[in-house]
Amino acid sequence: MIIGDLRVQELVHHSGRVSFTILAADGSVCGLPDGFLRGLSGGTDRTYAYLLVDHLRWLESEGLTVEAVSMQDLERYMGAVGAEFRGPFGNPWRVGKKPYAQSSLDGAAACLKGFYVYAGSQGVNPGLAEEFSQRGARLPTKADRKRLFLGHVVQQVAANPLRPARVVRRRHPKMPPEGARSVLLSGLESARDRMTVTWLADGGFRIGEFCGLHLVDLHLREGAACGQCASPHVHICHRELNRNRSRAKSKPPWAVRNGVVTGGLVRRASPAMIHAYFEYMTTEYPRDAGHGMLLVQLHGARKGEPWAAAAARGMLNRAGNRLGLGKINPHSWRHQFATNVLDASDGNTVIARDAGGWASAVTVDETYGHADVHDRKFVAALDRTWEM
Repeated sequence: MIIGDLRVQELVHHSGRVSFTILAADGSVCGLPDGFLRGLSGGTDRTYAYLLVDHLRWLESEGLTVEAVSMQDLERYMGAVGAEFRGPFGNPWRVGKKPYAQSSLDGAAACLKGFYVYAGSQGVNPGLAEEFSQRGARLPTKADRKRLFLGHVVQQVAANPLRPARVVRRRHPKMPPEGARSVLLSGLESARDRMTVTWLADGGFRIGEFCGLHLVDLHLREGAACGQCASPHVHICHRELNRNRSRAKSKPPWAVRNGVVTGGLVRRASPAMIHAYFEYMTTEYPRDAGHGMLLVQLHGARKGEPWAAAAARGMLNRAGNRLGLGKINPHSWRHQFATNVLDASDGNTVIARDAGGWASAVTVDETYGHADVHDRKFVAALDRTWEM
């Protein structure tokens, strides 16, 4: 707990749901931020709480208030945390901390717009909220028209004046160390840990998705009753009340009908995933586990309780260091999965998008869609170019 400063406070409700609010230096609830955060969905409220508390601390350091801040002040703030901004930022801010990355800048811009539009609806600084409305539109691009229903008749789309210009960088994401999968599978003693490596590598799961799986989500046989995929597959469902607090990032609707899960994100399961699952279930999964979640703790006072994402990360890090691989980031398996699917599908970003559950094929292309400099076609194209 931070005394004498604005801080984010986690709230655990009787139902088990977790929400977040912002407390003032004296421990009282900040009414306006609390009202804004209450209207957000799970996951988003946590992210916005930490982005918003950073902004409120900046207001204090600049001698500003929510009631008096202007659009120019907000643009200065975005510049202070890392956005490109021509002009003085004011006092040094976030000394010793890295600037926000592109995704964090986008999130901060969305958070600030949402917060000040909400504040305007409550009669606080309505002029700033009106300015967001007046400047919050732009001409639609070709991509906007393709994405929108009746996009050919759309005259303008919503925009955020605080969002910095998006810089598209064709990155080479960090992959697992060479041969990491085989080394880990041979070096890990637990069937649960070996299943973790196999499922992350073959399924492209985010760690929150994987640790949030329930047994009813797994349809690991041909012709499952859900009727949504003939092959063995998994339904990734966003749940707010998981006992280990793991949640899926995406939130497509899902339901349980006659005891069968339908909807969510459907992800195919490989034969290796099915084999690892049955090995784990028949050797280590407790018979009396009443929570219904897939992954459980195997040792300690909380043996049999759901296994959290932080514990899965710790297991991989310890195993990587012990086996000479260095730090293992669970998300690196997702990067490897996307790259492998793109290579196997001759660069088809739609296949890669659906295989890994990305929201957009554009994201897949920008992040993973780069040519292999050792590919024969790539080499032949360069050789022919140099001969011209």
